[in-house]
Amino acid sequence: MPSRLAQRQNRLASLFLCALLLLCLTSCSSQDWRTASRESAGIAPDPATHEKAVLLIYGARAWGWRGWFAIHTWIAAKPTAAASYTVYEVIGWRQSRGLPVMRIEQDLPDRFWYGEEPALLKEFHGEGVDGLIEAVNRAAKSYPWPQTYKVFPGPNSNTFTAWIAQEVPELGLELPFSAIGSGYASQGVGENHE
Repeated sequence: MPSRLAQRQNRLASLFLCALLLLCLTSCSSQDWRTASRESAGIAPDPATHEKAVLLIYGARAWGWRGWFAIHTWIAAKPTAAASYTVYEVIGWRQSRGLPVMRIEQDLPDRFWYGEEPALLKEFHGEGVDGLIEAVNRAAKSYPWPQTYKVFPGPNSNTFTAWIAQEVPELGLELPFSAIGSGYASQGVGENHE
C-alpha cells in the first residue's frame, strides 16, 4: 500500500497533468479557422509581370495544435508565360465532404495556411523549369492515395509532397522532420494503395 506521501505526490502529479492538458487545449488557437487569413503572403512572383517559369514548394505550420510540431506542404507552378499558378496539394477535410483529398487547381501560390505564413522550402526559376513542372504534373496525377487522408502516419499533405520529390528526383527536395507523414511515400503503393 502506498504511503500517504506517495498518494499525495500522485494526486499532485495528476492535478498538474490535468492543468497542463487544459492549458494546452485552451491555448491551441485564439482564432477560428474559418476566419483565419488565406491571403497571399506576397512571396511568389506576380505572373502578370514575371514571364519565366516558376516552381515553388512551400511549408507552413499546420492549423491548431498540430502546428506545434507539424507543417503542411504544397507545390505551386507557373509555366513560362502562364497567367496564373497551379497549386498541387492534399487537404484532409475534403475527404469528409466526399471530395478527392488531392487538389490541383489554379490558385494563389503562397496563401497563408489558415493564419500561418508560408515559407519557401525550395524554388526554381527560368530555364529548364517547364520540364520540372511537367514532371511534377505527371507525378501528381500518379499519386496513389488521391482519395485517402490520415493525419498519422499518412497519407497526408506531406506524403503527397514527398511522393512528388520521390518521383521527380531532379527537385533535390528534402522535407524537414516536421513534415510528418512524408515517410509514408517511401512505403510505395503495396498494401496501402487504395
